[in-house]
Amino acid sequence: MPFQLNPIGVIHSPHEHAAGTPIQPSWAEGAEGYVEIDPALALGLRDLEGMERIWLIYWFDRAGPASLEVVPFMDDKSHGIFATRAPTRPNPIGMSSVRLLGIEGARLRVSGLDMLDGTPLLDIKPYLPSADVFAVQGLGWYAQAHGSGKADGRFEK
Repeated sequence: MPFQLNPIGVIHSPHEHAAGTPIQPSWAEGAEGYVEIDPALALGLRDLEGMERIWLIYWFDRAGPASLEVVPFMDDKSHGIFATRAPTRPNPIGMSSVRLLGIEGARLRVSGLDMLDGTPLLDIKPYLPSADVFAVQGLGWYAQAHGSGKADGRFEK
């Protein structure tokens, strides 16, 4: 059943090109920017102030075509797309937990940005350690992963 998503805002980051962009927020410490929310939706930001971290849900608008198998940044072997965080997904949706630095009207100041400047924002959710942190032991292929934590442009259009 088809459905439609509409961006609620735009993410502005220091990253202009995929190559060299951190591949996760944990490798993007200090990468500050802001999120512009549609002013008509600004009331929805009420009570977000004081949250240390938030989830940004966004659209990988510059990802290449979907692929069910990819060689992810942290490995040199092919894996199924759903076992990776690669952007070339059937529905190119990304999510990142970023630090909320402040709110000024319909603009959020954030850090830990690992997405490209101009990325369409689909949703915002509060990061809640009681709900979002799980102790795990099974990491599959990622337990042997290696790499710099930076993108090299392989998934860009």
